[in-house]
Amino acid sequence: MKNVIKKIDKWLLKKESLMSDIKEIVEDENKIDTVIADDIDFRGTLKFKNSLKIKGKFEGKIISDGQLIIGRESVTSADINASLVSISGTVNGKIKASKKIELFKKSRISADMAAPEIVMESGAVFNGTCIMEAE
Repeated sequence: MKNVIKKIDKWLLKKESLMSDIKEIVEDENKIDTVIADDIDFRGTLKFKNSLKIKGKFEGKIISDGQLIIGRESVTSADINASLVSISGTVNGKIKASKKIELFKKSRISADMAAPEIVMESGAVFNGTCIMEAE
C-alpha cells in the first residue's frame, strides 16, 4: 500500500509541475498576440486566429482556431469555441475546445465544457457539465 501511495504522490507532483509550466506561459503577455486590457468592457463577437488574452470584461461569442486566455481579474460571459482555452478568471456560459481546457487555481467557472482534454488545478471552482470528447 505504501508503494501505491508513493507512486500517486509522485504522479501528483508531476501534474502540479506541469500546471506551473503551463501557467508561466499563459501569464507571459510577450508571447500573446493580442491582449484586451483590464479597463475594456466589450460586448459582441470576437474572431481571431492566434492567441488572445482577455483581462477585462467580455460578453458575447468567441470563435478561434487559436488559444484563448481568460485573465485572473477577467469576467467573461460567453459562448466560447477555440482550440485551447486557459482560464484564471471567471467564466459563465459554454466552453468548447478542440484540444484542451485548462482551469487554474482561483478560476471560477459556471459553464458546460467539452474538450478532448480538461486539466483542473487544485483551487479552481467548476459548476456545470463536463464532456471529454475524443479528437
